[in-house]
Amino acid sequence: MKFDPVLLAPRMAPMKAAGLWRDETIDVHVQRALENCPDKLAVVAYAAEKREPVRLSYRELDARVDRIARGLVSLGVGRQDVVTFQLPNCWEFLALCLACARIGAVANPVMPIFRQHELTFMLNFGESKVFIVPKVFRGFDYEAMARGMRRDLPQLTNLIVIGGEGDESFEARLLRDDTPALSGPGIGPDDVLLLMYTSGTTGEPKGVMHTSNTLFSNLHAYRETMELGPDDIILGASPMAHLTGYGYLAMLPLILNSTTVLQDVWEPRRALQIVRDENVSFSMASSPFVADLCGAVEAGDRTTARFNKFCCAGAPIPPVLIERAQKVLGMRLCSAWGMTENGAVTVTEPSRAMEKSGVSDGRPLPGMEVKVVDANGIDLPPGESGSLLVRGASQFGGYLKRPQFNATSADGWFDTGDVATIDAEGYIRITGRSKDVVIRGGENIPVVEIENLLYQHPAIAVVAVVGYPDKRLGERVCAFVSLKPGASFSFEEMTAYFERLQLTRQYFPERLEIVDDLPRTPSGKLQKFKLRSVARAFGDVD
Repeated sequence: MKFDPVLLAPRMAPMKAAGLWRDETIDVHVQRALENCPDKLAVVAYAAEKREPVRLSYRELDARVDRIARGLVSLGVGRQDVVTFQLPNCWEFLALCLACARIGAVANPVMPIFRQHELTFMLNFGESKVFIVPKVFRGFDYEAMARGMRRDLPQLTNLIVIGGEGDESFEARLLRDDTPALSGPGIGPDDVLLLMYTSGTTGEPKGVMHTSNTLFSNLHAYRETMELGPDDIILGASPMAHLTGYGYLAMLPLILNSTTVLQDVWEPRRALQIVRDENVSFSMASSPFVADLCGAVEAGDRTTARFNKFCCAGAPIPPVLIERAQKVLGMRLCSAWGMTENGAVTVTEPSRAMEKSGVSDGRPLPGMEVKVVDANGIDLPPGESGSLLVRGASQFGGYLKRPQFNATSADGWFDTGDVATIDAEGYIRITGRSKDVVIRGGENIPVVEIENLLYQHPAIAVVAVVGYPDKRLGERVCAFVSLKPGASFSFEEMTAYFERLQLTRQYFPERLEIVDDLPRTPSGKLQKFKLRSVARAFGDVD
């Protein structure tokens, strides 16, 4: 694969001169752990269907990474080739990330919720050479799905199944003893390390490119702000195929030479048991995870005094949850805002969490800048709402094959598509989104893609998809449609239609509203703000 991270070159000299880009790859940190604490636990991986977790020290993890890296090379994977894996939170996920870096390949984790419709696009667009899936997870047969996709993936050379049988099993292909020792160079600090797809307004996922320098500059700044160190034990329950999981629950513990504890299926009571058994001290996820933990404790379960710090990203934290978490869990909730394109840009420090997390989304981490501008690009004073722009060390390298969407000015400012205010201390508050995206439980819902699919249904004349408030998930999805003359359409038909298209189920609208016509401007443009106002009445909020 030929990558085109055009946003890197202008920043290289100043970022390295400032010490923000340290030219360290993840292997540097693993080797440091092998020198200083080889027998310390690197990962503890809990699986819902197993009684006991897998426990791997740094020495044991490194040995498996080496075998997997050699196995990938034996399959023909080379520098800057893309390896796609659709896995839950498991030790194999972590090992694959490290193995790719060790041979200079590009890791491309994709969410387990994705199905054929999204995956076929992603694997072809990224020219993936290897696709790794579990045999079965949460009752879904990933192996059968992946095999059924192969005819539509001409560049895919290898399908590997964790828990599978025969020559295509993970164990047979990537944990072999007879592969040659590694000889080539690993990933370079300015090579593309990670390809991660994000939903947007274009109707198709965009491939975000990160390097070790862009990603790790953010993780170093984050660990300092969040006061994290090698003695912390971090719970990884948020999906690791999101940047939150990949960066802060997989890579960050390795940089700290600490321990990450993985939970593959979210269940709050089991999470609390894991917290107690493993002496967990910190985690990061969207606010519904914290609400669930509060509910479990209120129902009679127990937490620990050590698990007293949590960072919430993905959507603003409801102020009532901050007070509830402090009272019920003894926990400080730190707010954060960021994107796949740049990681956590703003964070509320633990010392200011009770004061600021309910009214802000944090202030910029070291190495990052933010500003709010009006429609003419003029900086706005504190308290005024406008477009949020970002620039700095952790900014991505660009969108794969789509530099026209990079939305970055000549002086490095990236248009986030969000609307925000900034207070006198530099804390931002997201007040809206100019991008047409709904965020449901921290997951971006690709509105344009859903609308395009509904437009293809023979009964539908006009469609608009908007979000409506939900006190647990932040937002849910409502489809407003007007029908062609004489046509009929129902919620059940809509669900069956998306199932036939093999769309990710989490993208299905939860509500269907059939209307005579949709509100428009005189020029014919749909007025979604009016639909959002209508949909707000459907919401479940305090």
